[in-house]
Formats: sequence, C-alpha cells, structure tokens
Amino acid sequence: MKTPFLRWILAATTVASLSLGAAHAQVDTSKSTVTAISKQMNVPVDGTFKKFTAQLNFDPAKPAAGSAKLTIDTASYDLGDESYNAQVRGKDWFDAAQYPNATFVSSAIAPAGGNQFKVSGTLTIKGKSENVTVPVTVAQQGSTQSFDGALPIKRSQFDIGTGEWKDTSVVADEVVIKFHIVANKK
Repeated sequence: MKTPFLRWILAATTVASLSLGAAHAQVDTSKSTVTAISKQMNVPVDGTFKKFTAQLNFDPAKPAAGSAKLTIDTASYDLGDESYNAQVRGKDWFDAAQYPNATFVSSAIAPAGGNQFKVSGTLTIKGKSENVTVPVTVAQQGSTQSFDGALPIKRSQFDIGTGEWKDTSVVADEVVIKFHIVANKK
C-alpha cells in the first residue's frame, strides 16, 4: 500500500522531467510513459501516471533556448489495483483532492555530450517545490523526438507518505521517476 503512493509521486516527477520536447512539439501521450518506482520492504513497485500534459520547445542545436512544462494529474496514478490507487490519491500520499497536479517547469537546458542534456527546473508535488536537474537522452527519428530519463527523488521532501507511512523502513524514501516522452514537431 505504501509503495503505490510513492510510485505515483515518482511518476509525477518523471513526467515533469520529460517535458523536454521537439521545437514546439506535440507530445504523443499514447506513446509516452511516466512511471514511479519505489521500494516497499525492499521490493520494487511500479506505478504509471495515466494523464499528463506537456508544453515543449526544444532544438538540440540550441538547447539553452528550449523550455518544458509538464503537468501530471496525480489522481491518474495507477498501481494496477483500485484499492491501492484509492489509497495513494488520499491525504497521506498525493492528496489528489487538495493537490490535483504535480508540475515540472524548466529553467535551463544544457548539453551534456552527445545526445545527453541536463534539464534544470522546479518540481512541485503536493504544494512543495524543489529545484532538480534531470539527465535526459534525446533521440531523433524523422519528425519525432523521444526523451528518456530517470530522476531520483526523496518522497519525504514532498510530504508523500505521511502519518503511518512516514516511516521509511517499510516504504523507502527514494523514488525514481522514469519517463519516455514522444513528441512530434509541429
């Protein structure tokens, strides 16, 4: 139960990190994924965010001019079991009624060699904001670009898992948000 909520948070962060896109790109959410991977009793648990939007502007020749904004619907976190999903939407985890969205807004994009970039920005989950830097790999195929990355976060920094879930001995504090974002140039 604790793991689903944590994964949801990670997924939200990942999606936010994936907001990098092609120059004025349209994100294809049917081909894109944002997941959060947490550990419950040292066993990996994956959850997927089913709903998110992104505004992307990215040219690999001019990364500093790029921008990304990702908005994730926290109530869309899916652990594969409705009872777990309902729990992670609750107050102790995402508190989706009070905080329906998690966001990532980029502030800088820098080359990191080859098709690698470092995207810095503000990640906001459950009303708490942190500055993060996400390593992103960009692949181009025709007019389609894909952005892949993983961002480790601490759920405790965002008040994810409060009350009985605050203890990190059952559900680990570290959550990894993984994303694969596919975008088509407009």
